Amino acid sequence: MWFVSTTASVRLSSDDPLARAEALLAGGQASEAADALQLLIERGRAGLLARLMYARALSQTGELDAALETARETALMFPGIAAVAAGLGEALLRAGKLPIAIAEFQRALRIDPQLAEGRFLLGCAWLEAGEPEKALQAFHEIPADAAASFVLPEKIAEAEQMRALSRSNARYVRHLFDQFATDYDVRMLGQLGYSAPRILRELAQLVIPDVQAHSLDILDLGCGTGLTGLAFRDLARRLDGIDLSPSMLEKARARGIYDELTVSDVENLIGARERYDLVLAADTLVYLGDLRATFASVSTQIKPGGFFLFTAEKEAEGDGFSLGPKRRWRHSENYLRSEADGFGYTMAGLVNCSPRTEAGVPVEGYAVALQKST
Repeated sequence: MWFVSTTASVRLSSDDPLARAEALLAGGQASEAADALQLLIERGRAGLLARLMYARALSQTGELDAALETARETALMFPGIAAVAAGLGEALLRAGKLPIAIAEFQRALRIDPQLAEGRFLLGCAWLEAGEPEKALQAFHEIPADAAASFVLPEKIAEAEQMRALSRSNARYVRHLFDQFATDYDVRMLGQLGYSAPRILRELAQLVIPDVQAHSLDILDLGCGTGLTGLAFRDLARRLDGIDLSPSMLEKARARGIYDELTVSDVENLIGARERYDLVLAADTLVYLGDLRATFASVSTQIKPGGFFLFTAEKEAEGDGFSLGPKRRWRHSENYLRSEADGFGYTMAGLVNCSPRTEAGVPVEGYAVALQKST
């Protein structure tokens, strides 16, 4: 549960059916509460609070579609009320419709900037989106006299922990690319001059010069809509892809070039060990700072003698990595070489390149080929 709420705006007697339903919900008996509230609605005795509570009870029992339908009907019946917008936002959030949920919470707060529940739920939504700074801002704006109604310390701790990670949060990446999925190819190829797939294909021709068509088992990390898969399909005996964004995978699946597509994190690859001759990561490692977990995870998937080809953005100085102004991680050449060596890879190739542009300016980067020891 995201929060603990009390219906402070209405004082109810102990024999009030709404009070009993609220007690059931607070006691973890969401199904019983939903039944009681449904009965009130069917008898025409349900007002605004009952309908909001009914949507919440349905959500907690896992009936997400029914909860969302109830919340939308309530929004139509009671337009312009902040608590209703927040209730709709909560139902959307539980249903995984994150961007629309955030918009509803923001609308609720425009109607009533003092709505503590709406501000708390907005913070929770920003956490789901992997945006700890925005979540903390929302949490810190909750009035002190209302803070006790919510599990605020736990959520603030979660946001602080997320902010300290040396990688982009997986929820942030999923949220980001779910939003971009519709026009990703147009945006990347047209506006940003995206060339990482082509660059990696050219690098593959240098480090694996005699490869035959349809001879390699290939894994595409952060495959997105399948642009890298297209560049390598003719070499693949088998082509699999993983990505954090379900919406991006829908676009990749529509191309019909992948044998298997999976929602997964590159730091936690599972499945058959040492399965692939070639693992690709085009414009994927920019969402990771510390690459040790990724290098270790990828190593479990590559056959001895196989290759890991990826692009990275350039950290010009030092031996480490840093987070750039666009929330993309940059890595130094020394760091890439050191970490690759530490995991038993041989540096088969490293070339300077520009995998994309930013505001019309080429982004400095590397294309890297690592070979797993035999």
